[in-house]
Amino acid sequence: MKKITLLFLLLNVSFLFAQKEVTGVVKDNTGAPLPGVNIVEKGTSNGVSTSIDGVYKIKVQEGASLLFSYIGFVKSEKVVNGSKLDVVLSEEGGQALDEIIVTGSRTAPRSNTTSALPIDVISSKELASTGQATFDKALQYKIPSFNTVQTPVNDATSLLDPYEIRNMGPSRTLILINGKRKNLSSLLYTQTSPGRGETGADISGIPTDAIKSVEILRDGASAQYGSDAIAGVMNIILKDNKGEGSVTVRSGITSEGDGGMIGISLNNGSTIAEDKGFINYTIDFSKTNQSNRPGTVDAAGEAADFGADIADVQQFLSLKPDAGNINGSPENAAAKFLVNGGYDLSEQTELYFNAAYIYKRVNSFANYRTPYWRTEAADPYLSDFFPNGPNGSYVGYVPTFEGLLNDYNGTVGLRSKINEWNLDVSFTTGGNSQTYTIGNTHNRNEVFAPSFNTSTNTFEPIELYRENSPVTFNPGGTRFSHNVGNIDISRILSDKVSIGVGSEMRAETFEVIEGDLASYDGGGSDSFAGNAPQNSGKWNRYNIGAYFSLDYDVTEQFLLSGTVRVENYSDFGNAFVYKLSSRYKFDDMLTLRGSYSTGFRAPTLHQIYTQKSQYSFVPGQGIQVGGLVNNVSPQAALLGLSKLDAEKSTNFTVGIGGKISRNFNYTIDYYNIAVKDRIILGSEITGTAFDANGNNIGTTPLDNILRNNNLSDVSFFANAIDTKTSGLDVVLNYNHLMIGEGELGLSLSGNYTIQNERDGAVKNPTLVADAGQSLVNDTQEALFFTSRPKTKWILGANYEIGKIGLSLNNTYFGKTTFKQQGLSNDLRTEFIPKIVTDLGITFSATEKLTLSLNVNNLLNVLPEWEFKAENAAGSAILADAAQTKNQSNLITFNQRYSQMTYDGYHFSQLGTMFNLSLNYRF
Repeated sequence: MKKITLLFLLLNVSFLFAQKEVTGVVKDNTGAPLPGVNIVEKGTSNGVSTSIDGVYKIKVQEGASLLFSYIGFVKSEKVVNGSKLDVVLSEEGGQALDEIIVTGSRTAPRSNTTSALPIDVISSKELASTGQATFDKALQYKIPSFNTVQTPVNDATSLLDPYEIRNMGPSRTLILINGKRKNLSSLLYTQTSPGRGETGADISGIPTDAIKSVEILRDGASAQYGSDAIAGVMNIILKDNKGEGSVTVRSGITSEGDGGMIGISLNNGSTIAEDKGFINYTIDFSKTNQSNRPGTVDAAGEAADFGADIADVQQFLSLKPDAGNINGSPENAAAKFLVNGGYDLSEQTELYFNAAYIYKRVNSFANYRTPYWRTEAADPYLSDFFPNGPNGSYVGYVPTFEGLLNDYNGTVGLRSKINEWNLDVSFTTGGNSQTYTIGNTHNRNEVFAPSFNTSTNTFEPIELYRENSPVTFNPGGTRFSHNVGNIDISRILSDKVSIGVGSEMRAETFEVIEGDLASYDGGGSDSFAGNAPQNSGKWNRYNIGAYFSLDYDVTEQFLLSGTVRVENYSDFGNAFVYKLSSRYKFDDMLTLRGSYSTGFRAPTLHQIYTQKSQYSFVPGQGIQVGGLVNNVSPQAALLGLSKLDAEKSTNFTVGIGGKISRNFNYTIDYYNIAVKDRIILGSEITGTAFDANGNNIGTTPLDNILRNNNLSDVSFFANAIDTKTSGLDVVLNYNHLMIGEGELGLSLSGNYTIQNERDGAVKNPTLVADAGQSLVNDTQEALFFTSRPKTKWILGANYEIGKIGLSLNNTYFGKTTFKQQGLSNDLRTEFIPKIVTDLGITFSATEKLTLSLNVNNLLNVLPEWEFKAENAAGSAILADAAQTKNQSNLITFNQRYSQMTYDGYHFSQLGTMFNLSLNYRF
């Protein structure tokens, strides 16, 4: 035993002495130092970045090779021979095809040209050049396959807009921060809008100034990363600068004079303990004022919907032509804090850490309750509650919605190299909470409670609400948190073979926070009902997964890669998935790559346990209260609903890429994604029989549930459909084109959806099928498959001359088709293709001071839609102006949402926006 111990010590001592420290300077062709160059010891994850003066220091094995990469420059590989190594990088054309990337591989880091997978790399400079206020909106105008849109009706969705890659919904893209899983939001989208029934991580809250680059893997990756990676993976790499920093002050306003924004951000880095480590931190504060884009409301439609006298409607609309509605972009304030760091514990071991906290407060509004909708005759106390009109008269009221979001995440880990084995052990925690306050409204329901009358010595009923109602409510909210442990081990066994093995254990908790009694009792506060006790609670689960990955470089040109993964969930069971990929590099001009994988997505705890009453717009009936029933409730048992299971997927990708010339490169990728047992939030299911007055007289369990809960309809989640999606991604770049005294760069990237549709019949529960209804109606079909642009292209040009930089981006949003709730089956709506032009101007006043002006949507392009006939009957409707106006009223809530319709639109625009920023580097 002593001999073995001695041998072990000798091996480690020899390993220690084999390490050496290398220093040097990295410059460009002109001799200027390059800050932020990535330097990685080949075959390991050991790496550093150069300082602001191009200097680096790294400890490596004797005889190691170093890989130098920097966006816009040719990658360079140098063998260490001594303690000093200076490097000159040559400029490269286009996207960083030779940039070292860590996403998509569980073995060794590779470049874009040697990876078998399609990966976009977006630098912090590119994100900043968009002039967009938040990270998600910046990606909207940099990545064609990425889409996000502000929902027309805010409520809880004002805190977080849904986003997605390749039209697959927000829950099918996994978000990583420095390679570690980001926590989900606690918000479940339940409105009839894109993203319905899903949730995703809050990427809008990540401060852009904290981001070094973003790697987006456009391929299924469940085998490598687990659940949620069906459509792809977004890995956000944080800044690791040390000894340098900057402060940015930014402001903006729309061409309409509203939506004013002001913000300040500080990013700075420094070394730790005589350059044994680094710490980089970002502090960001911002405030954006409300913007409002209401439509002019149609009096005839209002009178018909609410059974009101047309004269009363016209009188009110003469005061408020938009019916008092406020829709556009809500007021919000945010504070964001983020830190990223690392420390060398020894020559072989590094401690790394990062943490973030985001605070966001949003003020928005529900639909205005007009005086002919909530009438003073029916509720006389309203004149006392809301004396909003001339001389204190009652002219309705607009409920307010205040949302408070708190989001945090943090990771601490150790990276070490032991006898050629690369070890990475980490612990990640994260959470998101959203709580709400509803104001300027009331509980209008008749609810009585016994009260003891001392004069009669008897209990008498007293009405709790209506004239006794509060006007402010706390309806509760939601929380989600997770704790994740990761162990990842990799090694290059030879020049041809590298392996990776690892495991992840994750524990998740989801909580529905109970509201105060008045917010839910008897139907709750008017506009947004609170969480009742029976719908509130805390639920959790855990899962453990393990993977094995193997890369085989058959030749220098030919790569084979494979990964297998097993996963076990405490609430629904096991999953086994795999991925095979390959790349063959003919020459610099042509590389062929492809992959085939299976995947899975576990139902989120939100989808399993959310149950509530919610207000929603029913065409022709105004706002009604519907119910969302979860699949593990007593009501679900009465309805015969099955528990949710995991989605299963197959993903096939094939593509080519290369460099036509020194300055011109390209990638073209085809993808095909098939999802089985896709989880959806079904359409609203109504009663089975009604009398002449519209009262539910059906006798099924469904009818009983609706009557007993005073609901107009009920919806629930189900593994209801199979889907198939295919398309093309194209990226073309031409850089370093000399025009006069300046340099021009051109880029064209696009996404084209070939197929996005349901595969086979809807899997309706028996009760729904027997009622002659379906979980997927025409509206749902449109939300799933045609609510995002069929094609989207981004044409960009950047020109730099002296101290001035100019950028001009044109984003083409293709046709989008909707079948809105209430629309005639003989019609559809189509959003007309539009091009949004963004102009950016930067002026480097000094080496440290830069001024930037961005004019987003330069030509003031707004969404525009039109009706299309499905058949001859639809043509007849469009030939009749009155019928056409009626259909328009049905889908816009009588023109309240004339720009986007009630169910959403293909891109968010408030008109032209002016943004000015000042950046000072120190």
